[in-house]
Amino acid sequence: MTTALRGPEELSARVPAEQRGKGLDRDAVRLLVSRGTEVSHHGFAELPCLLRAGDLLIVNTSPTLAAAVDGRIGHARVVVHFSTRGDDGRWAVEVRDPDGSGTTRARAGGPAGTEVRLPGGVLLVLEEPLTGRSRRLWWGRVPEPEGPGREGLRPEADVLGLLGRHGRPIRYSYTERDQPLSAYQTVFALPAADGSGSAEMPSAARPFTARLVAALVSRGVQFAPVTLHTGVASAEAHEPPYPERFAVPETSARLINAARAGDGRVVAVGTTAVRAVESATGADGVVRAAEGWTGLVVTPERGVRVVDGLLTGLHEPEASHLLMLEAVAGRAAIDRGYEAALRGRYLWHEFGDVHLILPEEAPHTVHCASNCR
Repeated sequence: MTTALRGPEELSARVPAEQRGKGLDRDAVRLLVSRGTEVSHHGFAELPCLLRAGDLLIVNTSPTLAAAVDGRIGHARVVVHFSTRGDDGRWAVEVRDPDGSGTTRARAGGPAGTEVRLPGGVLLVLEEPLTGRSRRLWWGRVPEPEGPGREGLRPEADVLGLLGRHGRPIRYSYTERDQPLSAYQTVFALPAADGSGSAEMPSAARPFTARLVAALVSRGVQFAPVTLHTGVASAEAHEPPYPERFAVPETSARLINAARAGDGRVVAVGTTAVRAVESATGADGVVRAAEGWTGLVVTPERGVRVVDGLLTGLHEPEASHLLMLEAVAGRAAIDRGYEAALRGRYLWHEFGDVHLILPEEAPHTVHCASNCR
């Protein structure tokens, strides 16, 4: 992907769709549709017209955490992005500098042993950088709580409580202002029993509304929920994703296998859904219930075993995101789609427009019925 295909700054979606005009809802975004190198332009509310009975959407149910917290290293102000909670109670974190305009910029973390003082007397100690990655992302630990009334309190509970009391959603400089956490929850988000969630919203699902979901169900489209708790995007460095926690339940595995056995197309809503379901798919192409950690990076060489199509936002085409799109649709289709998005002035990032990538079909196929609304 060439630099020319990156979205210009003026095409960044600075506020959610529902804040751009009176009477608008989340689904008031545009939908670019690619079938091979054929491109067409739609509104997102037309999605039920573009899918058919028997198709299946894989959706990520991970809720978004208020994962950004103010802190201090010595006398310097910093912002900590809590990304992923490890099995040992540590958190993968990114420490960033305030940029003076309400957002943050990247900084190198560390050295090991650096103490970050957080609200409520919580102390975060940076222990080591994530293996094989830049020094921006570190494993950090909140030491065992001490003092009267704090006996038995788990450090990870301290962090989740800290996020609940003092956190705010992670946002980057292309957005206009802070938004409430509700603006970063999708209609599919379900609270996790242990309080886990995503550092950043699984944003491909953001344009869905309850009304649109009902229209899709009425059309015969099915939904298979999976969970993948996403970490920080590391937007400036374009680093590949590190291991993330996922779960594909037995019911969803059966739905996906049944759709593949019939005439339905399996369409993942977001790259997180692709990563989750492909991590639960064997070399035989059968999806089985699975949960745990996945380090899978989907590339054209590896390919996809289950996913026929993908609904994704328009983001800077960094390596890992682009490779997954290529694995689903091929390089020519993705290049053509990005070129069309730029010519059509589509909006980028988590509050922006959406790209639906479907398998190439016969020329005579009718995609959208005139009476489908």
